Amino acid sequence: MSELGDGTRCVRAGLPEPAPGDPFLPGPVFAAPYHLDPWQGPAASPNGYGRPDNPTRRLLEAAVGELEGGDCRVFATGQAAITGLLLTLLRPGDTVVLPSDGYFPVRAFATDVLEAIGVRVLFVPTVGPYPSFEGVRLVLVETPANPGLDVVDVRALAEEAHAAGALLAVDNTTATPLGQRPLDLGADLVVASGTKALTGHSDLLLGYLASRSSELIEAVTTWRTTTGAVPGAFDAWLAHRSLATLDLRLARQSANAAAVAELLAGRPDVTGVRWPGRPEDPAYPVASAQMRRMPGVLSFDLGDADRVGRFVDAARLVAAATSFGGLHTTADRRAQWGDDTAPGFVRLSCGVEDTPDLVADISAALDAAGGV
Repeated sequence: MSELGDGTRCVRAGLPEPAPGDPFLPGPVFAAPYHLDPWQGPAASPNGYGRPDNPTRRLLEAAVGELEGGDCRVFATGQAAITGLLLTLLRPGDTVVLPSDGYFPVRAFATDVLEAIGVRVLFVPTVGPYPSFEGVRLVLVETPANPGLDVVDVRALAEEAHAAGALLAVDNTTATPLGQRPLDLGADLVVASGTKALTGHSDLLLGYLASRSSELIEAVTTWRTTTGAVPGAFDAWLAHRSLATLDLRLARQSANAAAVAELLAGRPDVTGVRWPGRPEDPAYPVASAQMRRMPGVLSFDLGDADRVGRFVDAARLVAAATSFGGLHTTADRRAQWGDDTAPGFVRLSCGVEDTPDLVADISAALDAAGGV
């Protein structure tokens, strides 16, 4: 059989073998303790206690692992996954390279926690220039970067890191595994927030790690079990249910982003439009070669905070909210969260509204917002 398409893979990922009378996706298993074998104890069953063991969670991990192309472990949040990765791999005296333009809480964690325990942290823009990786333990990149949407060549970076003996981890939150598969490009680990486009319904928190290295997965699993950073059974079930529509949601979100980016780029009252799918975007040469599809997220600048407020207030189809990748279009002025961005910088996450409706609404809202 030929390679299955994205939609087919999403619909079927992680499902158990069909059996008459069983549901397609079993309902969530709510349990803290399970019945144990009186003689063998937990060795007799994969389920011994709810923190390390849950069948609903394992089905979700199988599903995400199929899409990413590696073994997967899910976490309570994306931040739990990425901090778990950093604290699992790094020891005092190690050096880690992190994106200076990536997710702000990760940079704050590096400064407040990693440096305090003796880890040397180097912050580098996503597009470089990168220093020598000699003596570096881990290189972490976020591509496309959040919120600036720069893109780095993962395969080239993996070759450089491995030549120096470093590991490469890629934050795949913005792209999702349908947008790119970093493990196929040479990365050692993938980390992501499943809160966003992966599950896409704005109703749960989730993170995950994936790797093809059994040694790395074992280390991460031990960390998660010890710290207890696991998602609940119902969140795991909701996430698995939501995966089935990932292909459909991304297709509409990407189409909307393409149309909105063209609208914004043609307006003299909007500057700094970024979307990796536009041929005019500086990220396009690498993104078009590396990514299988473009995200529904774009960014631009409206000049100042007041104009951003007027724009969102005037829009009927754009909600003021943080996070991204959901069904509803949202606008987020990133400076209010601590990102090093201009006061009028906006990250816009396109939802699944009809494209003409969304374009018309954003155009009218920009008109109503007036100039700076």
